[in-house]
Amino acid sequence: MSAPSERTRLVFHDELASLEHETLSMFDLVIEMTDRAIESVLNQDIELARMVIESDDRVDGRYLDVNQGLLNLIALQAPVASDLRLVAALLYTNVHVERIGDLAVNIAKLVPLAGEEPPVDAELLGLIERMEPHVRSQIEQAKIALQKRDADLAEHLVIQDDILDDLNKEIFRRALVIGTDEDRREWAMHMVLIARYLERIGDHTVDIGEQTAFVVTGEFREFTDASARKNRNGERR
Repeated sequence: MSAPSERTRLVFHDELASLEHETLSMFDLVIEMTDRAIESVLNQDIELARMVIESDDRVDGRYLDVNQGLLNLIALQAPVASDLRLVAALLYTNVHVERIGDLAVNIAKLVPLAGEEPPVDAELLGLIERMEPHVRSQIEQAKIALQKRDADLAEHLVIQDDILDDLNKEIFRRALVIGTDEDRREWAMHMVLIARYLERIGDHTVDIGEQTAFVVTGEFREFTDASARKNRNGERR
């Protein structure tokens, strides 16, 4: 009687490993989307921005497939404690990665609104450009931490995230003193939104890191101060 049960567990772990692989591959998709979104902003490349927007369907499709697969595992396989932690963490991670893709799309959608030759400010664009490697690094680090079950690497995301927070604030301060020209001020507000979206991507990577630590330790805790409350979806406010 034990043989069928053992085979069932083997099938379960194979399916879980496959779903984790699919989740990790989503990181690569959103890294590419984020890179292209920022590049489209820096170069006012409307065609590249459209490519980012169109690529969102790939992330959404994979998100739905993984989400359904994980829910099926819970319903049909009754995973034990350690496996259940991983399933739960992947469900949350899947949501956060999908939302990173959405934020890249939000950035891309602002590019056509600025027109072909917007009244750019070199300092503001330079600050956006400085955010790009930090955003990419955080997404990559969140992926590696989950893949390697590295709780220390996951927690280090908080330190990285502080850099994005500071750049976001600096962009806001610069936009406040951009001048009185209406078109220039409107463009600057677009940059403030873009910086905010990039800062939010950083927040999502920290949330993913917290899920990784949960898988490793079996205890969920926020890496940041408890005052950084979250909403019902587990998303940092």
